[in-house]
Amino acid sequence: MTTRIDRRFAGLKIEGRAALVTFLTAGDPDYATSLAILKNLPAAGADVIELGMPFTDPMADGPAIQASSQRALKGGQTLKKTLELIREFRKGDNDTPIVLMGYYNPIYIYGVDRFLVDAKATGVDGLIVVDLPPEEDTELCLPALKAGLNFIRLATPTTDDKRLPAVLANTSGFVYYVSITGITGTAAPNAARVNDAVARIKRHTSLPVAVGFGVRDAARARAIAEGADGVVVGSALIDALRETLDKDGKATGATVKAVTNLVASLAEGVRSVRRVAAE
Repeated sequence: MTTRIDRRFAGLKIEGRAALVTFLTAGDPDYATSLAILKNLPAAGADVIELGMPFTDPMADGPAIQASSQRALKGGQTLKKTLELIREFRKGDNDTPIVLMGYYNPIYIYGVDRFLVDAKATGVDGLIVVDLPPEEDTELCLPALKAGLNFIRLATPTTDDKRLPAVLANTSGFVYYVSITGITGTAAPNAARVNDAVARIKRHTSLPVAVGFGVRDAARARAIAEGADGVVVGSALIDALRETLDKDGKATGATVKAVTNLVASLAEGVRSVRRVAAE
């Protein structure tokens, strides 16, 4: 069974270009603004959308994403509302893949079986759950695959050839390569080193490899797109959003446009790299 993620990456391979994968926290800074941004992302150039599930203790995330989670929670965002956000988005877009990204705790509290049924029904295509290693696949990964959702795993600079097969065993959709060690949004990746790492991962899998952490502008996006199948941008978009908020942390008339303008610029960088189209 193919998912929207599978179809999108297959289509882009034929087009001969990488995907722009955008990350934003669901409900940041409020539900209505979040929905407006979400609806505008595909037209701005997002090929795949990652939505963060707000959580009180996002340990792998840097200050920008942590703050976005706090704003969303303060605004009343819940996992139920995040699924509702996707349901609303799907009324106007049935093609753009959506990946929920975050931590296991909110899903566990929601109830795994109920969550998978509801996620599938609302139009979720895949999951990235950063605190569930391969050793815990029976918790969520295998049930998610059975439900028809992609389960996307992270590989890092410290994931060596001995560990990689375990990481890839039940991964589907794409592999998310974390280009730097540490938390999100804190350093810039070295494009040559990243491209070498992507090539190494590709020796172990036929899945697309998307690269995230540290991509902030069109030039870096272009450099990563030279070797990766996807470029993931999160903290830079959240910073663009945050800079438009008023002194109370509320959205202004500039908020949606600030995010979509940056997405358009990043998309231009990614799409400027053309490859030989697949036969």
